[in-house]
Amino acid sequence: MSSPPAQAPHAPQTDKSPSSPSKSSNFLRQIIEQDLQAGTYSQRTWAGTPGDAQHHAQSPLDPARIRTRFPPEPNGYLHVGHAKSICLNFGLARDYGGICHLRFDDTNPEKEDAEYVNSIVDAVRWLGFEWNGAPDATAYQASDYFDFMYRAAEYLIESGHAYVDEQSAEDMRANRGDFNTPGKDSPFRSRSTQDNLQRFRDMRAGLLPDGAAVLRAKISMSSPNINLRDPAIYRIKHARHHNTGDTWCIYPMYTFAHPIEDALEHITHSICTLEFEDQRPFYDWLMARLIEGQLISSPPPRQYEFARLNLTYVITSKRKLAQLVQEQRVQGWDDPRMPTIVGLRRRGYTPQSILAFAERIGVTKDYAWIDYSTLEGCLREDLDPQAPRAMAVLDPLPLVITNWDELMGAGALDPCSAPVHPHLPELGKRQFMFGSRLWIERGDYEESPPKGFFRMFPGNKVRLKYGHVVECTGALKNAQGNITEVQARLIPDTKSGTPGSDSVKVKGVITWVSADDGIEAEVRLYDRLFSDPQPDAGGKDFLASLNPTSLKVVHALVEPGLAQAKAAQHFQFERHGYFVADRVDHSSERLVFNLAVGLKDNWAK
Repeated sequence: MSSPPAQAPHAPQTDKSPSSPSKSSNFLRQIIEQDLQAGTYSQRTWAGTPGDAQHHAQSPLDPARIRTRFPPEPNGYLHVGHAKSICLNFGLARDYGGICHLRFDDTNPEKEDAEYVNSIVDAVRWLGFEWNGAPDATAYQASDYFDFMYRAAEYLIESGHAYVDEQSAEDMRANRGDFNTPGKDSPFRSRSTQDNLQRFRDMRAGLLPDGAAVLRAKISMSSPNINLRDPAIYRIKHARHHNTGDTWCIYPMYTFAHPIEDALEHITHSICTLEFEDQRPFYDWLMARLIEGQLISSPPPRQYEFARLNLTYVITSKRKLAQLVQEQRVQGWDDPRMPTIVGLRRRGYTPQSILAFAERIGVTKDYAWIDYSTLEGCLREDLDPQAPRAMAVLDPLPLVITNWDELMGAGALDPCSAPVHPHLPELGKRQFMFGSRLWIERGDYEESPPKGFFRMFPGNKVRLKYGHVVECTGALKNAQGNITEVQARLIPDTKSGTPGSDSVKVKGVITWVSADDGIEAEVRLYDRLFSDPQPDAGGKDFLASLNPTSLKVVHALVEPGLAQAKAAQHFQFERHGYFVADRVDHSSERLVFNLAVGLKDNWAK
């Protein structure tokens, strides 16, 4: 393998103690702590960059106590399941004085794109993590190791551990057997070393078409683990690669490339999801063969598996998410209803809320469904102590104070104020006007109220929050019988914060926006994308459970201070929930707010 010059090793991140009480223990932490206590990797060296055994041989001891990695394939946008893996791998490296690598597993040229590479870098950085031991370090790429992988493949052929198989895909599948039937040896399995080497080089030279041959590891066709029945490790693919161009027309299989990438990067703990558990024996087999050939260093990395995230009302299949985008059932990968990291970010989720979610759900080997409300709860907990408050009317209905001019003077406006945040007085006050014409929520008026309704109805008194107490006198209707205006009388000397404001007792308090200084805004009320808690479980058609009311766009009125809202800034709209100024469409000329999460779980039974 061509090795770049060694660089000075970077100091590990050690901002968290392994015994930090805020971190719950799990089986992965226990494994790492046992390895650290035993000194399993304490004598490993590190040349400053990935490389083979010779590259690392004369280098100083690795300053990282452990090395983990996050190795996404750049064939789509990362989703909430990836966020769990990011938090896990980067978090373990941080907590144990290690380094986490960001590596693009770009071994499939037909599905990968630089757009996805850039989105992954942005997502990891947004979550607050640095990779490869230095700020702004370049991410590693599996394709940079293709030379070594080819060299490793030739070594396996020369040592009798691999052969070129030219069976058809159908014959290969039939001869593989199943869980009850042993496989059958390929008729090409007994080829000579020289013949295998020549045919592999013919594959490399582009002399064979796609699908004409594969390179297979020679292990055992009778193994009870089907993954050890001479797995394919290289295939022919005449396709341009986003990083290597047309240099290669053969590409390593993921199960072959993945352990090699870990070994070259001196990963200590290779953490992946449970679907790779059956691949671990091949991982270990390959590491043992390459150590025998002195191609990689010892001790090798070890693979450990944990249960992937199963989140209700969400799908995490990249193929199905791509289908939603391609069929325009959503408005792109960053649609706030999507479980992608870019979608969650645009919806209003914060890095802190996702980190808290990953910590709360923990790490186990048991499959379990996590209720979506857990994720929403983490966002509420993050926003509640910090989000500025504001009043907004999402379904506006005019309210006219009929005696305003008599009491206050024609055209008079009464300045009102409220805290920016009720528990953060240092943030100051927000200002708005109270006048004869206001906007209230349409649902705050009932002509014939049900029992327990304490808001606007004829003869009832309510407080307009931060303003005055008024007594509802009735409403006007149009020819169709629809209410067009609510009317009320001002009760004098009841303004909030003034002496005597409590002289009139009321049970109802409602929010409002003045017609004189309220401003228009587009508000997007997002809900869960699916109405089924497990939309694609058991082979179900996930499209059948798309929630038809997952997005409702309303034209709202908001208090004047929101004219200064910046894109991606969060607010609590009082009585409604937490909202964020859309990071794409919001501007000073066009206010656009997305519902991030309600004040409570409306899906709770």
